[in-house]
Formats: sequence, C-alpha cells, structure tokens
Amino acid sequence: MPSPAASAVRASISFDELRIVGDALYWLESRPSSGSGPTLVRWSATDGAADVTPSWFGVTSGVHAYGGGTFTASRVEVWCAGAHGLYRVNGGDVRLVVEDLSSFADLTIGDGELLGVRETNDGDALVAVPLVGAPVLRVLAKTSGFFGAPRPGPSLLAWLRWGERDMPWDASELWVAPYAADGSLGDPVKLAGGPAESVVEPRWGPDAALYFVSDRSGWWNLYCWDGESVEPVAPMAAECAAEPWELGYASYDFLADGRLVMVVQEGPRHRLTVIDRSGAITPVSLPYTSIKPYLAVAGTSVALVGSSPWVAPQVALVDLGDEPRVEVLARAEHPELDGLALSTPVELQIPVGDSRKVVALVYPPTEAAPDWCAPVIVRAHPGPTASCVVRLDWQAQFFTSRGFAVIDVDYTGSTGYGRAFRQALYGRWGVDDVVDCRSAAEYLLTEGREVPGGVFTRGASAGGYTALHAVTQDGPFVAATAVSAIVDPERWAQTVPRFQRAHANRLRGGAGRVRAADIRRPVLMIHGTADDVATADDVRELAGELHDRGLPHELMLLDGVGHYVATSTHAARALEAELAHYRSAMAAVAAG
Repeated sequence: MPSPAASAVRASISFDELRIVGDALYWLESRPSSGSGPTLVRWSATDGAADVTPSWFGVTSGVHAYGGGTFTASRVEVWCAGAHGLYRVNGGDVRLVVEDLSSFADLTIGDGELLGVRETNDGDALVAVPLVGAPVLRVLAKTSGFFGAPRPGPSLLAWLRWGERDMPWDASELWVAPYAADGSLGDPVKLAGGPAESVVEPRWGPDAALYFVSDRSGWWNLYCWDGESVEPVAPMAAECAAEPWELGYASYDFLADGRLVMVVQEGPRHRLTVIDRSGAITPVSLPYTSIKPYLAVAGTSVALVGSSPWVAPQVALVDLGDEPRVEVLARAEHPELDGLALSTPVELQIPVGDSRKVVALVYPPTEAAPDWCAPVIVRAHPGPTASCVVRLDWQAQFFTSRGFAVIDVDYTGSTGYGRAFRQALYGRWGVDDVVDCRSAAEYLLTEGREVPGGVFTRGASAGGYTALHAVTQDGPFVAATAVSAIVDPERWAQTVPRFQRAHANRLRGGAGRVRAADIRRPVLMIHGTADDVATADDVRELAGELHDRGLPHELMLLDGVGHYVATSTHAARALEAELAHYRSAMAAVAAG
C-alpha cells in the first residue's frame, strides 16, 4: 500500500504541448514515477492513446533553461529534442539525426524543413534542417541574445527576439523577413515590441495575417498585422497569454469557421473564450478553472489541458458547436485516491496596509467545519512571475487532509494582474512579497482561523527566497520550508542560466542575501544536488552558518535531483519531511 505522500506525488501527472496533425493529437506526459523525462503520446479516435517514445527516452530541451516546443510532427514522422540533439521518431523507432550537444526547442515544420531555436553558450540561432535527404543543419540567423517562435507564413518567416539584458515578459520584439523557397532569409523588419513592450506567441492566421499578443495596453492582448498596419483584435483588461518561461506556448488558435479560440487569465482563474469575426467575445462554459497555454484546433474543436479544484489535469477535446461538448481523452488514474474528500480553495482579497490588496487562495482543512481554526501553511509560488491557479493540487490536499489549512498568495510580481503589477517587485524582492504573505497570515489570524503558534511559510525557487526572508523578522511564522531556494540574489545573478540573468539583475536590490544571523525561526531547506537554476552551494553555505550559530535548521539534499523537486522521484520524501518539520515546530511551541 503506497504512503499518502507517494500517492500525492503519483497523482501529479502533467500534460503539455498539445499538437494536432491530421486525425492525430500529440502531447507530452510527465510521470513522476519515470526518471527519463516526458513521454510523447499519440491519440486518435480509432486507436485511442499510445506512447510514441519508449520509456528510456525523454523528450527534453535545455534551451533557456526551461525548454518548450520540444517536438513537432508531420503526417509521417515526429521530430523531437533530446539529450544529444534532434531525433526522428517513426513507427516506434527513435533515431538521432542531428547530433549536437547544444539544446534545441520551439520546433515547427516549415516548407520542407524543420525550424527551431538552438542555444549555445554564445547565444541563440534560428536553424533549419531538411525533412528529406541529408539532415544538414543550416543557421538562418544568430544573436547574442535570445530567439523564439520561428513561424513560417506566406513567403515570410516571423520570430521573436529579445536582448541579453531583458526577459521576454518585459521587453521583446516581433520580426518578419522574406523567406525564399531555397530557405534563405531576406532583410528583416521589426513589427512590434521594444523596451516597454512584451510581444509573445506570433501565429499566422488562415487569412495570411500575422497575429501576436502584446502588453502595450498594460495587459497581454491579441493584435493582428495585415501586412500594412497593426490593429487590436479583442481588447480586454485580462491576460491573453501566459508568462513565457517556456517556448512553444499556444494561448489561442483559429477555428475552421473563422472564429478564434483563446485562453484568458483573470487573477488565479482561466477561462476559454471564442472571438467571432466582429470581435465579439463569448466565454465557453467548461468544467475547468485552469487551462494551460497549449491549445490545438481541428475544425471547430479545440484540444486543451484543463483542471479544476475537483478535477485533476486532463486532456480534453471540446466541440465548439452550438452546444459545447467535452470529450476527455486522458486523465491520471489513481484508484487509491478515488473517493477522497477534497478541500476546495476559497478566493480572498487580502488587504495589505491601507492602499492595496492581493489575492489569496485558502484551502481549509479537509471536511472542516465552517468556523474552522487550524495550523496554516502560507505558500509563496515560484517565479516570482508565476501565479496561484484554481485547480486540484494534490500536494495541498496532502496537508489539508492532515488538519492543516494552506494559503497560496498572489503576491506583488505575480502574473494575471497586468504589466505594472508584474514588474512592481523589481528592486523590492524579499520585501513586498514578504509583506504580502505575512499580511495573508495576519488576516486569517485576525479572523480567528489560524492556531497561534501553528503558522508556517513555504516556498519553492524564488518563493523559497521569500519564505526564508519571512522568518528573518518578527511576525506570525514559527517555521519555514524553502525548496530549491535562491539564497543570495547577487551570487544567483552570476550562476543562474543565461536566460534568467536579466531577471536576477532586475529583481535584486530589495532584501539582499538571506543571512543566517537574521533567521529567527527553524528552517527546513530541501534542495537537489543537480539543480542548475539555483545551485545547492548557497543552501549548503547557509546551513553551515546556521550550524555554527546553533540555530535550528535541517538541510535535505536530494542526490541527482534538479530544480523541480515536486516532480522528482524523491518528491514523496520531501513531502513527509515537510510535514514532520511543521509538527516538530508546533511541538516545540507547545512545550514552551
């Protein structure tokens, strides 16, 4: 019988990167029980779902540290990125066809060739490989900065570019150039973007126009270039794209009847919308409150990855006819979790001082009475440009089923609230985010929901930095858990992968390095030894300083684990250690 922690981890299967080719739908499936990486899956109405890649092979990319757009398909074969270059998959046979220790991502098929982004230590390149004949890689363009989204159109190629000192959600540009039949590029022209504008997700429409998402209005909204001018498509005070940590996102697509379908984020919730030729926006009623930025259209149906507080992520095909119909194609099957009572998150507006509010999702203890009072874990999400999402979170359920409440805070810097809010943490990291998380805890204390002496903070990656700083000052927190945490922004800016250096430089300048002398509460640090985003050296050093000062702490190093502890084979151990940490802290408080 698996442990509760192991069950929670196994339930965290994820689906990503949907693509439709002909009558087949492809996606990536990440299974925590597998150590090889994501598996490519193919579904068709006649054959159902089946793995395309073998268990020993992971479809992965290290481009810009987080990858994305790691495969593309034609009607006869699949091309994908892997550990040693580009691979061709045909009939279950996986063959390395372009051996290159550089990383590849954002793969797409153009006119007779594969297009993609290759990253080296010196910068990015737009590259092409013939689909037939000798697979000789050709470089179309180079930059010391970054490329994304090579998208072939009618005799044109569009792509994104941003500089070494920028992040794509702050300042990026959309370029187009003539794309000849021989694969050569003409003189490029910039269509949109600049120092104060983020442009993401270009796509050519069936009308031969180029669509893209820009935050020039303060929100990521959809625009269209018809060859002469750029016009807004459906203006709204909401985000119509996700923060581009990965390449290959598809937050909108084109239906066969001339309409557009698009994912819209408003705070912690997503909804699917349809936009008709007049620009009218119609929401689609679906059983999902979270939709990933991976839409794929066939006719008037759209494939998506959706979830809700009651539904674990599933791949669904939605018929967008007069009455939308949902067909579930894939879901995580975990009999040991079926029938379990669930905690449903409640969205709250938390006052911060006298001038502003932040959104928080509160998960009460499972099957709690309306007037519940419980120990509470306040969680700071990673990023910090990520956001809380209203969806089924098995790791939150792990704690709520053990009598804890969990609070997820969309602190300053989160996505879902416009460009200004997303950038407001620059130079204030470790300050405003800590204030926001502490305000959420103090609000529930005032409401009589929290057990005094039983209030904890927890974060991963950038959220781990927030959690550590939260226990360097007086406040409600009696202990902290920091997973894959950043400890020293100055050092992190030197060691972080190339893609994220600009982010590190813009964030720093707030609270500075986490210093052992300032920590006032017990801390648990969980870190992978193979983490190349936030190296383990900093937490080792911090743990050594805490030891020298005789301050209560624990360091759990996970051998061979990278930045994502929650999806590693050691995730269950980490959950159990976190639970034990909170119980130990409560026992120490009770003992006086």
